[in-house]
Amino acid sequence: MNSELLALAAIALWGSLATLGVSLAHVPPFLLTGLSLLIGSLIALPLSRFRLAEWRVPLPTLALGLYGLFGYHFLLFLAFRHAPPVEANLVNYLWPLGIVIMAPVFLPGLRLHAVHVVSALVGFAGAALAILGKPGTAPGLNLQFEWGYVLALAAAFIWSSYSLLTRRVALFPTSAIGTFAALSGLLALVCHAWLEPATPLSMNDWMLIAAMGLGPLGGAFFLWDAALKRGDPRKIGLLSFLTPLLSTGLLLLTQGKPLTWHVTLAAALIIGAAVIGSRAKH
Repeated sequence: MNSELLALAAIALWGSLATLGVSLAHVPPFLLTGLSLLIGSLIALPLSRFRLAEWRVPLPTLALGLYGLFGYHFLLFLAFRHAPPVEANLVNYLWPLGIVIMAPVFLPGLRLHAVHVVSALVGFAGAALAILGKPGTAPGLNLQFEWGYVLALAAAFIWSSYSLLTRRVALFPTSAIGTFAALSGLLALVCHAWLEPATPLSMNDWMLIAAMGLGPLGGAFFLWDAALKRGDPRKIGLLSFLTPLLSTGLLLLTQGKPLTWHVTLAAALIIGAAVIGSRAKH
């Protein structure tokens, strides 16, 4: 499958994260993440044709997987504890910009042209507009310094660098993402036991958590890895700005609210940036 289509499929699944998260808002985040990642790791079973040998990777590759899947979520959740969540999420969405800007640094042979930088900045502007204009949030940024912003920036760096570094380690099968997800899920459950109160789960909660694991906190990671193995990370990074746009649009749809001008303009900026950036020379 085309790398852009694989990336768009991952982005579409990530777009459902906020809507599922609203329905599971009463579940502590580390518990939710841990259970979802463990469920998502099971996708590797049919993907590897039930050959567990394909789950094994060298220790440096395993360390990279834990750095990406666990490190990203750990810092992001801490950021939400120490900064206003809307603004922290905006800082977090610097990761697509990071992929575009840092691609030549992490992947020798790729060049960064002015059109890539301009497209990435326009895409981030669209993402910012989608986030700050979403329902239930006050317009404008809280400019007061919060340590949570540093944590959110660190989380963004982790995800963008992880995405690029998967191209620098020895080639591994996409099914090995199941190993990253399973171990990251176990670490998240340890954080739950350490930082969060015990929370009973209903049958409906388990069904939604299963959807989370098969979708944005599971299936999306396998699609993302396959896309990065096949495609240009600069173009994939630009497409990633669609994530907050889709997230906001789906929230509006499920809550029965009309599209706002923020979402419409954000869509124009992000799609325009992706189209322009896709035409850049290698």
